[in-house]
Amino acid sequence: MLDLDQYGIQVDDIRHNLSPATLYQEAIRLEKGAAIANSGALIAYSGSKTGRSPTDKRVVRHEDSEKDIWWGPVNIDIDDNVFQVNRERAIDYLNTRSYLYVVDAYAGWDPAYQMKVRVICTRPYHALFMHTMLIRPTREELKTFGDPDFVIFNAGRFPANRHTSGMTSKTSVDVSLHPGEMVILGTEYAGEMKKGVFTMMNYFMPRKNVLSMHCSATADRESGTSSVLFGLSGTGKTTLSADPKRLLVGDDEHGWSDDGIFNIEGGCYAKAIDLTPDSEPEIFQALRFGSVLENVVYDKEDHSVDFSDDSITQNTRGAYPIEFIQNAKIPCVAGHPDDVIFLTCDAFGVMPPVSRLSPAHAMYHFISGYTAKVAGTEMGIDEPEATFSPCFGGPFLMWHPGKYAEMLAEKIEKYDARVWLVNTGWSGGGYGVGSRMKLSYTRAVMDAIHSGDLDKAPTEKDPVFGFDVVTKCEGVPDEMLQPRLTWSDKDAYDAAAKKLASLFCDNFKTYAEGVSDEVLAAAPDAS
Repeated sequence: MLDLDQYGIQVDDIRHNLSPATLYQEAIRLEKGAAIANSGALIAYSGSKTGRSPTDKRVVRHEDSEKDIWWGPVNIDIDDNVFQVNRERAIDYLNTRSYLYVVDAYAGWDPAYQMKVRVICTRPYHALFMHTMLIRPTREELKTFGDPDFVIFNAGRFPANRHTSGMTSKTSVDVSLHPGEMVILGTEYAGEMKKGVFTMMNYFMPRKNVLSMHCSATADRESGTSSVLFGLSGTGKTTLSADPKRLLVGDDEHGWSDDGIFNIEGGCYAKAIDLTPDSEPEIFQALRFGSVLENVVYDKEDHSVDFSDDSITQNTRGAYPIEFIQNAKIPCVAGHPDDVIFLTCDAFGVMPPVSRLSPAHAMYHFISGYTAKVAGTEMGIDEPEATFSPCFGGPFLMWHPGKYAEMLAEKIEKYDARVWLVNTGWSGGGYGVGSRMKLSYTRAVMDAIHSGDLDKAPTEKDPVFGFDVVTKCEGVPDEMLQPRLTWSDKDAYDAAAKKLASLFCDNFKTYAEGVSDEVLAAAPDAS
């Protein structure tokens, strides 16, 4: 039996690395509301928390790392004493259980940079989730697993004490980089564990000269070279990475070392709202036995899932092993990227369908992490809303965004990667006036990027944003490639471009002190 006495855990029944079949049985027997969908996936519920709690995340201030951490609203500090109070509270709760589930697995497909993770939890659904999302060891690897690099104590069914120093609610997600532990109290949302591992990797990978990236990645079927796609929710990152012409390396988290890229995870965690076999056939077929459906609504008679029902949450999810995707590249490693692609869904109708970025522009737009969402307002009025997330993964960064941007620029230069900004949003006007870019046009752009044809295409410098706008792309009408030409009111376009430029400049003030003058000069002209 696995010995957890080193953590102060003294529960006799430790259920260590159980098979999915056994975890299914445990979940159906023990978890309220758990069921099996007609597809064979396990249906489970995370309780009152159906998403992450970023304002409740805390990082221990430690002398070995405090000069590295980007302290502020993303990384709110606590001292080690507070962490130990919460850790003891979690372990005391774990010790009241009759049994615990433990998952030992890996983060990172490249053995040179792989980290060992141990998850200690009370729910079989959580154990199956992390069995799915981490890289599963073989039986032989498990025998010699040894001490982990990172331990997650998931006592999410037990609340934090709000009177503990630094706590603002009954939820607390605390990370201590030294010795490498995470404590979860007051939330049962499984995604906290997944992103806790990514947060840990986001600190330790750059120390090994590996750029950790919140992106999807695909590989060429013949050459093995890759491309990476950064993009916030709604930009099409998952849809465009599910490209039958290419191999899927991963859908969300990757490292870029001097040997190439590698997936950090062993599974995918896809949004399931409005999922259909026509819209996302690869994901739909992957949600079968061995997968987890989280917070979905289902018919108790025939166990069919209504993916359009958001009465529990808009954030319904499906977690499945990456090998359930038919064109997955196993092991999930690939060569250096030929192309780095930033996706944006610009609802203002200003950004061109595709632009090529210089190294300075690449750093500026990487740090900005821009997209726009259509936000419903009262009285039936809808307005676009700009959204910025540094490095397209702000909540999970540990270093200043400039650190990741500098590493990206170094690797782009060293491995001669092209950088593109691709807009999947509106054309011919902003939301309510123009229309959403056709998916066929975006796919044509992606094909031209991957074939190398776009590298030879003519460009024109954008007078406001300064990047090089591609003016010819097979499969896309010429007038679509230059957004000002698609607007009937050219003055309105100019005003919208200036407005968006000013939003970029205002947002970037937060990061200005951590970047070079060259990057600052890549800002758009908002005058």
